[in-house]
Amino acid sequence: MAGLDERERAFENKFAHDDELRFKTEMRRNRLLAEWAASLMGLSADEAKSYIAEVVKSDLEEAGDEDVFRKLRGDFDAKSIEVTDHKLRTTMDEKLAEAKQQVMSDS
Repeated sequence: MAGLDERERAFENKFAHDDELRFKTEMRRNRLLAEWAASLMGLSADEAKSYIAEVVKSDLEEAGDEDVFRKLRGDFDAKSIEVTDHKLRTTMDEKLAEAKQQVMSDS
């Protein structure tokens, strides 16, 4: 019976670890996206810092990526920055891959 308990704990630990890595990766992706968006919008260093916090916070509104997409889309539209939905989603994917690499190298 001890073997089953150990396997169960190992599975739970792996699940928790994977969940933590996913969270860190998504937060890093959001930071990278916000930096990219801030540069397109011509924000100053202080404005960019605040904007990064806004984008990261926007991801906590609902599960998935749509809340971040809506935040960036709305901000681009408000500033008349021409970025297509396709470009935005492609960049989200690229920044996720970049974030995953960074998080894995930090671990």
